[in-house]
Amino acid sequence: MDNKKSAQGDFIDTNPAEAQKEQKELKEQNDKKYAKNAKKKNGKPGLFKRIGAKIKDVFSELKKVSWPTFPKVVKKTGVVIVVVLAFLVVITAFDYGLGQLLNLLYK
Repeated sequence: MDNKKSAQGDFIDTNPAEAQKEQKELKEQNDKKYAKNAKKKNGKPGLFKRIGAKIKDVFSELKKVSWPTFPKVVKKTGVVIVVVLAFLVVITAFDYGLGQLLNLLYK
């Protein structure tokens, strides 16, 4: 009958006192592990660990960026400069016109 139980994977307790002692030791070890984990979960990590984690995240995100090619950068920079100059001309003309209108009114 013992062979049948061990073949099924059941544990046959030969010495109940030793088994209880082992269970108690395992329980104490698990309690210590859970106490450590609970302590870590409740408290925040240190300042330098958080800063280091942020820097690491920044570098990992920068690796994922698809950087434009140099010709695309030059082309888009040229478009920005042209648009800014166009607005500069329009606003300067508008300002000059309003200034002349005020000079006519206050003469």
